[in-house]
Amino acid sequence: MTTVPRSTPAPLALVGFLAAVSAVAVVGSLAATRSRAVYTGLVQPGWAPPSWLFGPVWTVLYLLIAVSGWLYWRAGGTRRDFTWYAAGLVLNAAWTPLFFAAGAYTLALVEIVVLNVVLAGTLVVFRRRSEVAAALQLPYLAWTLFATALNAAIVLLNR
Repeated sequence: MTTVPRSTPAPLALVGFLAAVSAVAVVGSLAATRSRAVYTGLVQPGWAPPSWLFGPVWTVLYLLIAVSGWLYWRAGGTRRDFTWYAAGLVLNAAWTPLFFAAGAYTLALVEIVVLNVVLAGTLVVFRRRSEVAAALQLPYLAWTLFATALNAAIVLLNR
């Protein structure tokens, strides 16, 4: 297994991880310009959170995701294992356009199930080198599992 080169100073690498995760957040926010109207216009389960909660939760999660990747990098993470992390970012970026911009609720549900599998894989590979990096992925996985249940409920309730 090839480790990721460490020629970049750690603080600059952290900025890189923050930038990559911020790019995912920007994609989501651009695709979600009508998210509040779309979300409130859907039939939702009684346990659905209010729309204002998603912004603060994702802000914290994105910070944890970036720090987790950086800690794994610092622990000598391999290129192959970073594929899991990168795939998670790509899938994360894809969900919001599918759900809010395209209104493809069922496709978004399939996509988020795949994201959950990728996040679980990321946790497993991160744990091999950094338990802290893996632990920082747990809130992300927990929230995404909750979002999966919410997505499934919305698909069922809005047929």
